[in-house]
Amino acid sequence: MKVSLFSAPKILPLAAVGLAAMIVAGCERPPPESEQRGYRGVGMVAYVNPRILAAQHRANVPPAVQPPAVPVPIAAGTVYKNLQVLGDVPLTEFTRLMLALTEWVVPKDQWVAGQGCVYCHDLADMAADTKYQKVVSRSMITMTQRANAAWGDHVAPTGVTCYTCHRGNAIPKYVWTTNPGRAASGQGASGQNRLSAVPAFASLPYDPMTTFFDKDTTIAITPATALSPGWNDTINTKKTEWTYALMMYMSRSLGVGCNHCHNSRQFADWSQSQLTRTKAWYAIRMVREINHAFVMPLSDILPATRKGPLGDPMRVGCETCHQGINKPLFGEPMLKDYPVLGQPSPAVVPTPDVVPEPAVVPAAVQTDAEVLNAPGGKVTGEAAVQEGLM
Repeated sequence: MKVSLFSAPKILPLAAVGLAAMIVAGCERPPPESEQRGYRGVGMVAYVNPRILAAQHRANVPPAVQPPAVPVPIAAGTVYKNLQVLGDVPLTEFTRLMLALTEWVVPKDQWVAGQGCVYCHDLADMAADTKYQKVVSRSMITMTQRANAAWGDHVAPTGVTCYTCHRGNAIPKYVWTTNPGRAASGQGASGQNRLSAVPAFASLPYDPMTTFFDKDTTIAITPATALSPGWNDTINTKKTEWTYALMMYMSRSLGVGCNHCHNSRQFADWSQSQLTRTKAWYAIRMVREINHAFVMPLSDILPATRKGPLGDPMRVGCETCHQGINKPLFGEPMLKDYPVLGQPSPAVVPTPDVVPEPAVVPAAVQTDAEVLNAPGGKVTGEAAVQEGLM
């Protein structure tokens, strides 16, 4: 006699256990904590799991600060040759910064005879640009100084250092190159519907970084008026999906939800957005400048191991610095201990391979001081561009 699967006495308890396991698997432990980020009733709440947060804090401990240097009236450029960027830095502070750079960038397994200097330098002639790593590091130091000196609307007051991105790795863990998709196999590519973690495995374009970080592409989803003339070239369903892909990437990069920057009752309205949206506006343009002015010009000297399948250099994005946290290293102000990296460099900024069109700053994108002094303590200015533009 056949016994029904559901009538077997031992099956029901097992089924109950399995169902309970499925339900529990969809829950978090311990219960997430919430933080109100906007007006009550608009759902602008950030959720944090204390267990995950604790693990993130353990993984984002900056290295110990190098001991202070004894001040000396001797510039490093008077002692060492070919110092194109840091020649005017006091000798002892220059040495201190080199020690820090070695710890931040050079993995311990690449130290030769206990020295990390050889990763960039030819010990037979320390001044020579024999190794491409030295030329790259010079550009990266200039880039860091530029970010701190010119992009304070995004990085201030914390600032950035080489460690912000590298974390003890020669190549930052979270860099990107153009994704060729199916085009690499000759099948053609639509730029969409390919399994990718970038848009959180959604059915969205899988390479928004090339679209928005390599180009001055409009970021928008909704026009201000119905069927407004001229918007067909700016906003349509296809371009909206590209924007959503970028937003998914940014959300994952910072470990936050949409309401970290936006009010979900009206995503496009700057006056209802958080100040973090303003910082994100500057961040996108800072990333574009970094890639065009400091990374792409190095393409000719970089080996294939530093490039993608299409031969383009590894570039930076939001995740490069943030690494899953809304403030890199939880806002640890490392720059204050290495002020040299916050000074405008006397070196000539590399010429961008492609100069993006100058960004028109919306009136709604104001500094924190302007916003705090505005009525209601929020962005209230009329946008210089139509609503919906990022």
